[in-house]
Amino acid sequence: MTKFEFATTSKKIYKRDFRIKLIRLALLILLIFLILLYFILEIIYKAGNFTVILDRNLSWDKGIVIYEKLNEKVVSRELEADSMEDMDNISIDWLPENLDGEAEGSHNGDNYIAYTFYIENEGKEAVNYWYSIPIDDVILNVDEAIRVMVYLNGEQTVYAKLNGTTEEPEEGTKAFYSEDTVMLESRQDFSPGDIDRFTIVIFIEGDDPDCTNALLGGEMKMHMDITEEHID
Repeated sequence: MTKFEFATTSKKIYKRDFRIKLIRLALLILLIFLILLYFILEIIYKAGNFTVILDRNLSWDKGIVIYEKLNEKVVSRELEADSMEDMDNISIDWLPENLDGEAEGSHNGDNYIAYTFYIENEGKEAVNYWYSIPIDDVILNVDEAIRVMVYLNGEQTVYAKLNGTTEEPEEGTKAFYSEDTVMLESRQDFSPGDIDRFTIVIFIEGDDPDCTNALLGGEMKMHMDITEEHID
């Protein structure tokens, strides 16, 4: 082997080893990224199917508090409902009649999430607040058949996406506020000492025309924001 041939072979070996090291490094970086992504998703989806978050301005400046139990008041800026591993479709007619008054905190039933909590004005002035339910994530379009039932002081409103065929609200429901928000409402003149009782019920409506086998395995995550003001 000549000196030139030896130098050329050494250069090829060096380039080959360099490419192998580069590929290994890229695979290691990809593996680390996938592990981090897995843990992030675990944190997100293990945090519960529904949380309630109070705006710090309302909490600190206005004296607004949220809690689960009226007679055992433990205030927090974030409340969390118990999650459910699996949820099959049901009919709204199958739900208990006294869902709003039967319990406090989490009181899930067969194939539905139910969560009751309170908002109280411990401040010195009347305030207006907004309450909304943003949609954090949807898998397999399961939101097409989801129902979100909101009780405020005993008054019930059921929210659903527009009918996929007619583009009209489903019977007995109020249409989602937007593609990424279930509802957005305001509470006016919330005076010192006032207490609002909320019950949120989430289920899959089996009588919805859009409730098909294509939704099997779907997931949906949402939360409720309670804020001082809303910026569209």
